[in-house]
Amino acid sequence: MCTLTIAWQVFEEAPVVVAANRDELTDRPSEPPSVVEGDPAFVAPRDAEAGGDVGRIQRARRLRRRHQPLGRGGGRRRTLSRSTRPRRLRAESAAAARETVEAAVAADTYDGFNLVVADAADAFLFEWDGTLSTTRLTPGVHVVVNVGADGDYFEPARRPEAGREQADNARRVREALEPRERSDRESADAWRERAASVLRDHDYGVCVHDPEGRYGTRSSSLVTLRADGDADYAFAPGPPCETAYEPVESQV
Repeated sequence: MCTLTIAWQVFEEAPVVVAANRDELTDRPSEPPSVVEGDPAFVAPRDAEAGGDVGRIQRARRLRRRHQPLGRGGGRRRTLSRSTRPRRLRAESAAAARETVEAAVAADTYDGFNLVVADAADAFLFEWDGTLSTTRLTPGVHVVVNVGADGDYFEPARRPEAGREQADNARRVREALEPRERSDRESADAWRERAASVLRDHDYGVCVHDPEGRYGTRSSSLVTLRADGDADYAFAPGPPCETAYEPVESQV
């Protein structure tokens, strides 16, 4: 599974704050974040086997995107991100990206995916399993995992218990990352550090280690979009419980 946590319009100084873990086969090659040129350019890690972006940050109108594969579906392509490459999903706003996603699934067939698109003005969760479900996110903290988001989930036919476990992990992560009360208001940076602590804490079940070493958390990302137009991206090229986050110098 993968875990995406987003605090959207929670902090005045930073309308979008993302903390996410990527889980994958340990022998699947990947590349650290780098600039992908184009209009607009963006910064993203890369799946080196299939060429897809794992997540991105781009400057044009400050769009922020993250994807989560659902692990279901029956399309002739593996996932939206790994097969068609979100390089094709370039858009200058979350609203424009919505139109692009809707057009893409209308024109072709894909395996299941979750896709979160957010900027300062809008945030959407797209869930595709042969039918596209689009949810406009409300201001607050949201947690997306392979089987659903914010408490709504499906049970995989082969491993229904895994769906319930992931959903419970997501629920506990969301509860742990609720913003502090106004009397003890925390900053966006403080929340992001708290989110990083949760993502590396094995008690929440989202920093994954396979005893056989075949699968697990391969990387972790922290992204902040600030109200003044600045953005910063920190990346851990391994499980966050044992890998330090480092600033991504290649900013667009």
